[in-house]
Amino acid sequence: MPKRIALAYSGGLDTSCAIPWLKENYDAEVLAVMADVGQNEDLQAASDKAIASGASAVFVEDLRDEFVGSYVFPAVRAGAVYEGRYLLGTSLARPTIAKYQVDIARQEGADAVAHGCTGKGNDQVRFELAFHALAPDLEVIAPWRLWDIRSREDALAYAARHGVPVEQKTGDLYSRDQNLLHLSHEGEDLEDPWNAPPSSLYRITRNPDQTAAEPETVDVGFERGVPVSVGGERLGPGPLPPRPDGPGAPGRPPCSPG
Repeated sequence: MPKRIALAYSGGLDTSCAIPWLKENYDAEVLAVMADVGQNEDLQAASDKAIASGASAVFVEDLRDEFVGSYVFPAVRAGAVYEGRYLLGTSLARPTIAKYQVDIARQEGADAVAHGCTGKGNDQVRFELAFHALAPDLEVIAPWRLWDIRSREDALAYAARHGVPVEQKTGDLYSRDQNLLHLSHEGEDLEDPWNAPPSSLYRITRNPDQTAAEPETVDVGFERGVPVSVGGERLGPGPLPPRPDGPGAPGRPPCSPG
């Protein structure tokens, strides 16, 4: 039975519930591991939430340059686009996060790693293949395949019973994943492919109905298949993708381990 578990923590509903669940079911210490891959969220607030949910420590690392330079750029050069349209944003981010998670597990003497992926999708495979490749000796725990929570409504009720602070509420229970490459949604009415996404899901782009009549031209410079500049200005991997000012803006210092 593991006594110290390194959990890939995002601050969302699933991983917030995972902290008390892991403590209850394994009588173990939980380390929350957070990777900044450009999700444009307040990671200090998420770090505080992890401690409030029962984590004994939180580790946060700015991996934006590594994510873009070592994962996104090789995919761009290879023209890796799934079914001609999906840019593999989640697929590329997961190995980045898992590698850092394993590093923290080694550093802190953890004997298990855990993730908050559901048991029905590809995300669990992405994390676990990385774990098995990098640290085959560590036990892998996937709460969604083990607990009796069967829906996001169940998870919301679990959080309420255990005093876990969450932002999700009934009527907005989408599972979101954002990084410098993309923002994806799943769950709720999107489970039915006949349903068009509501306009509220546009968070890093605009609904086409609300865009300007005249398009804007953006010049992106490439060298050997890798983007190196925007509008003539040379930029590093992390700052290249445009994003609004705020928690995910360039220059924000990462949270310190707590």
